[in-house]
Amino acid sequence: MTTEHPHQQLLTHLQQLEAELQTQKLWSSTPPSPKALESVMPFMYDTLQLHEWLQWVFLPRLRALIDARGQLPHQSHIHPLAEHEWEKRHDFDKVQLLVLLERIDITLNKGSLTPPNQDAAH
Repeated sequence: MTTEHPHQQLLTHLQQLEAELQTQKLWSSTPPSPKALESVMPFMYDTLQLHEWLQWVFLPRLRALIDARGQLPHQSHIHPLAEHEWEKRHDFDKVQLLVLLERIDITLNKGSLTPPNQDAAH
């Protein structure tokens, strides 16, 4: 059992997800077009593949929230989406990616991930 703070636990999972996306050759050094990032569809599924959304939207947003000590989502269901989206993909090994996404979902769904207000103690 770990005593690691949930924010640190989430950050660790995000780092592992990034590393695994790179290992599976799903990481790109070229960002999507600004137009693709303007999508208002959930997960930008009309303009990005799931792994692109994870790299260019999901990971940066969660890291920014952690860095800013902002309120993190209380619900996450990325794992079932990834299972569905990657069901017929055989061009990469999705097993570890799915494990990591499930860990992220579990960590976010536990709740209590809003950092305490530093000013409240003063």
